[in-house]
Amino acid sequence: MLPLVAAAIQMRADGDPARSLARAVELCAAALQDGARLVVLPENYAGVGPAQARRGWAFATDDPCATPAVAAIAEATRAWPDAIVVAGGTPELAPDGRVFNTALVLAAGRVLARYRKLHLFDADLGGGISHRESDGTAPGDRAVLVRTPAAAIGLSICYDVRFPELYRALVDVGAELLVVPAAFTVPTGRAHWEILVRARAIESQCFVVAAAQHGEHGDGRASWGHSLVVDPWGRVLASVADGDAIVRAELDPAALVQARAAVPSLRHRVPLERLTVQVVDVG
Repeated sequence: MLPLVAAAIQMRADGDPARSLARAVELCAAALQDGARLVVLPENYAGVGPAQARRGWAFATDDPCATPAVAAIAEATRAWPDAIVVAGGTPELAPDGRVFNTALVLAAGRVLARYRKLHLFDADLGGGISHRESDGTAPGDRAVLVRTPAAAIGLSICYDVRFPELYRALVDVGAELLVVPAAFTVPTGRAHWEILVRARAIESQCFVVAAAQHGEHGDGRASWGHSLVVDPWGRVLASVADGDAIVRAELDPAALVQARAAVPSLRHRVPLERLTVQVVDVG
């Protein structure tokens, strides 16, 4: 890994895709102008709404840049050929009529890689709050690691952060930095967001760049915000609570080396395929 300036974009998208996308591009361009060479946009940066609405700004699998939600971000990268932008969760048309929730990796005006969210948020939070992401969103079927000149980047989206086995699989193939674009709900964010992000950094011994939506989106939706960048020791390098913001941090590769040398847990881990569980029934 090389020294790298990373930025997590925090914003509040709504049901107007043109307005949401314009704000995402503005913040992304400002982060690049300020020296960031890894910029992570939050989940649903191009608009928040039901799946049927998101199909209206979804991209086709064979031509991502044909839709404004991707083309505008790709264009923003052209002036910075040494920069990588992770376009949070972008709707991609799925064969079954739903959409994939897809993170795109862009550089120099091109799409380099894509990751389709594996874990879909179907949850009953109590108080009449219920989410059924799988009703309109199709799951992906693979983890994705992107090797860049600066870092090996493991991709994930929002609810994925609750599943440590995904990140261990990414570390097993060389991940040094993990990204978590998200739109965490207020109740789950208040209870778990920072804890989960820091846990993934500590157990994976990786940097984590977690970019979040914040505030009211309309249609009864609201996100927790609290974007942050964490180092491999679990230290928060930069964070913000509320409001639109660019959360910027300098990532020192020495911190990754030091964390992995001090507590070599990645080398000590017993692989799951070698692990036998003894169940003792005393009842």
